[in-house]
Amino acid sequence: MKFATKAIHAGVEPDPTTGAVMTPIYQTTTYYQESPGAHKGFEYSRTGNPTRKALEDNLAALENGKYGVCFGSGLAAIDAVLKTLKSGDEVISTNDLYGGSYRLFTRIFQNFGIEFKFIPMENLSEVEKSISDKTKLVWAETPTNPMMNIIDIKGLAKICKKKGKTLVVDNTFATPFLQNPLDLGADIVMHSITKYIAGHSDVVMGALICKDEELAKQLYFIQNSSGAICSPMDSFLTLRGIKTLHLRMERHCLNGRVIAEYLRNHPKVEQVYWPGFEDHPNHSIAKSQMRDFGGMISFKLREDSKEAAFRVMSSFRLFTLAESLGGVESLCCHPATMTHAAIPLEERIKTGVVDSLIRLSVGVEDVDDLIKDLKQALN
Repeated sequence: MKFATKAIHAGVEPDPTTGAVMTPIYQTTTYYQESPGAHKGFEYSRTGNPTRKALEDNLAALENGKYGVCFGSGLAAIDAVLKTLKSGDEVISTNDLYGGSYRLFTRIFQNFGIEFKFIPMENLSEVEKSISDKTKLVWAETPTNPMMNIIDIKGLAKICKKKGKTLVVDNTFATPFLQNPLDLGADIVMHSITKYIAGHSDVVMGALICKDEELAKQLYFIQNSSGAICSPMDSFLTLRGIKTLHLRMERHCLNGRVIAEYLRNHPKVEQVYWPGFEDHPNHSIAKSQMRDFGGMISFKLREDSKEAAFRVMSSFRLFTLAESLGGVESLCCHPATMTHAAIPLEERIKTGVVDSLIRLSVGVEDVDDLIKDLKQALN
């Protein structure tokens, strides 16, 4: 099946009891057993729920994987991956990544003896040099948040395979519509489902997808044992959202391209970060591993101050100043004080997360109205 068909049909079967086309919301904690252990595949909803199972199967199909594991948030999904490690293990991660991931790494798991190394992963030779005997996991985001750097997944996977390390790719910004890391050699794909996949700013959820059965068993065990699961209602809402993922992403990409070009030519904008530009440092890699370039854009104002950024963001009428991204409505945020506030100042500055940086999540509104909003806010 092609993507649009999978988005609508994968993992979803008519309800065997009523014939309902939409997967029902199985709002139950427990399930009838004829005798101990003799049940219809479900015994307790922390362990498994039919609505969640349909979603997990759907997500696995979208990423060309075999196993999907859903959690109560994207950070809960990341937490589950890190629980496969033990004290003394090392994780190598990109130095430009979501602030919540950085906070979880450094403020929680570092306390349990897991070491973290943050490097610019666009440079594969730097990655190869950084891997040691202690390294067990390589954590990549691409495109990165918020600087839109592109990491060569296939090249990174070759290094990890050669050295026997597990590669996890956070695919939140690209979604499976634009990029499939498992096909490029990654071991696990992580999504903050909250963003583009659910797509309507009404669900908080995370997911992991993989192909390896033993790895999947380990992740399911952690999901069940730690209990950071998503609800049946949120699973239902996400299944509904996924049915239009391909349509929404086409519009996000179309609007993103127009807005990136507009910002690039605006006199008050110093630099625009968007992988679709031919002079983007890793545009050729983006072009080879992505089907389009998405609706996430960051830009730096010529007036390099927090006050200038706040003034622009407070002047928007359509772009809503808010945390998160990937919904149908356009959002803006100030990474330095919002999504990446947990990252120390000196580290933020090194990666380009300066006070004048604004991040846009371009929605699916009429692009002419969005351009008008940008024009009046910048002016």
